[in-house]
Amino acid sequence: MKELIPEQIQILAQGCPFPLYVTGGAVRDCLAGLKCAADWDLAAPVSAETFEKAACKCGFTVQSVYKHTGTVNVSKEGVKIEFTSFRSDKYRRGEHAPCDVVFTDDIETDAKRRDFKCNAVYYEIARGEFVDPLGGIRDIRDKIISTTREADEVFSEDGLRLMRLARQAAQLGFTPDFPTLFGAKFNAALIGKISVERVFSELMLILHADEKYGIPYAQYNGLKVLQSTDVLRYILPELALGDGMPQRADFHDHDVLEHTLRTVKYADRRIRLAALLHDVGKPYCYRNFGNYHRHEIEGARIAEEILTRLKAPNKVIEDTVALTRTHMYDLNNQTKESKIRAFIVENFALYPRILLVKQADYSGCKDDLHVCPTVRRWTEIYDKMKAARAPFTLKELNICGKDLVGEIEDRNIGRILHALLLQCAKNPALNRRNYLLQEVKRLEETGEI
Repeated sequence: MKELIPEQIQILAQGCPFPLYVTGGAVRDCLAGLKCAADWDLAAPVSAETFEKAACKCGFTVQSVYKHTGTVNVSKEGVKIEFTSFRSDKYRRGEHAPCDVVFTDDIETDAKRRDFKCNAVYYEIARGEFVDPLGGIRDIRDKIISTTREADEVFSEDGLRLMRLARQAAQLGFTPDFPTLFGAKFNAALIGKISVERVFSELMLILHADEKYGIPYAQYNGLKVLQSTDVLRYILPELALGDGMPQRADFHDHDVLEHTLRTVKYADRRIRLAALLHDVGKPYCYRNFGNYHRHEIEGARIAEEILTRLKAPNKVIEDTVALTRTHMYDLNNQTKESKIRAFIVENFALYPRILLVKQADYSGCKDDLHVCPTVRRWTEIYDKMKAARAPFTLKELNICGKDLVGEIEDRNIGRILHALLLQCAKNPALNRRNYLLQEVKRLEETGEI
């Protein structure tokens, strides 16, 4: 561990007249053989003021001090530290921030205020020794997650720990033990005490959990923890309704919810959220109409409602809704090539991600990692268009809006250019300036737009 600790922190520890400990993720990751984070969590049995003075003497710059929680944030030469005094916390049921803090000089008391034992191992920097008050090293070795106290007590204090359990289990490749899962499930409703912005942030971290330490299919494992603890039912009730909902056996090996989770499992990182919501319309359609017909249309509406509720960024909402709405197009590979060409152009900004959603959806049906037939066909069509220099955007047309100003009514310019773009997508040979200018006049005269 010592060789991983930046020199600035080691010098600080040697200069402190009190024991200074690294704790949290850095210690856990070191013991687990994972890459340590760039930020460092330190702790000691001293006040925030005492640590602040010691850090300043060693040349650290103080960013913030929160005396009521004993927290100090400092940095030096790119090394960032969050220091917290040994303490115990009291919470209002389910709320993330403690309502009362009591400082202590007892390391075991400090360890017990934390969430999981794997996060409650300490490393005394000056002496170069690990301190393990609660048996966290054993949990790390066995790749399990257990709570520092009775699981019901730990989760009842802070609803955010429900999401942290799923995220850390996914990122680390650890398995929560039964009491931890049961305690989380018993308190699942407390996720409602956490801000929707924080819930969405944690959800996105779970969807990208494999990127933290390279654990294969970590995102799927995290979602399964959310499902098994019932947290998924509270944050995404529309999705959770698909649990146990049957699908045609000739197309699917899994029910609606499991298919969705496996779609995320096989999804490219760029479309994980869309993969999660792509079939969210199925439970609604099945419960209201007895079938899944047009579930992509209802799904687009429901996806927008969900992401608006979670206060996702507007662009994320817009793209996810579009990907949900388009994921069923040409499902049976029977759509005419001319229509596929038009579809590619009309959805060109999202086209690469539409293919990724289709591929993930296909793989999630029967755990088949072969290339989706629709993806193969569309790729061949796209390559033909590209080889023939078909225009994919208005910028690639051989005329532009300026050419039409004064020739036709301004309100028709956009519609006519779009019509010409689709013509040329189907037949790239038409993308000639003289032809396009003549076609503009024809479209204007005939009113075909």
